[in-house]
Amino acid sequence: MDRSTNYKFKSLIAQCKDIFSKKLHDYGTAWRILRIPSLTDQIHIKANRIRGIQEHGKPLINEDQYTEFIGIINYSIILLIQLELGIVDQPDMESKKALELYDQQVKRAYELMQRKNHDYGEVWKEMRVVSLTDLIIQKIFRVKSIDTNDGVTLLSEGIDANFLDIINYSIFALIHLNENKTDNHAI
Repeated sequence: MDRSTNYKFKSLIAQCKDIFSKKLHDYGTAWRILRIPSLTDQIHIKANRIRGIQEHGKPLINEDQYTEFIGIINYSIILLIQLELGIVDQPDMESKKALELYDQQVKRAYELMQRKNHDYGEVWKEMRVVSLTDLIIQKIFRVKSIDTNDGVTLLSEGIDANFLDIINYSIFALIHLNENKTDNHAI
């Protein structure tokens, strides 16, 4: 696997974590009350907004697709934390613990990326950002189906596997956006 992919992943995750950390400072862990369907819907909204930007051009709100992909990554990590810990009625966690849990989920996504890149030969590099966006939306619809079936799958991976993929697809999209300088963000 290309070493630069590992570097880019870690660099982009550092940007995502910085935003997550600043929002922890501002809002605490208010997200601990969010249920899985609420988080899934929030990610769906962001993915659909990205698709709209891709189809219609410049957005009217001052958040570009780069920013939205970061939001998808952070909400996906929150969702994975919620899957592991469960939902609470009141925020119940210190920021330090939230950041530790964030790192644990990032590690899972990173290790999955390494395994898949090994097996697939980093074919994502040949994909377009619009394709990655569509795959994210497809994964969201899969999760909604799994949720409708009370989390029971007969053959498919569970909710967590879908959101680990969503994190990695979003990272790949950010790498492409950086390389194409579409949104003037540099790693």
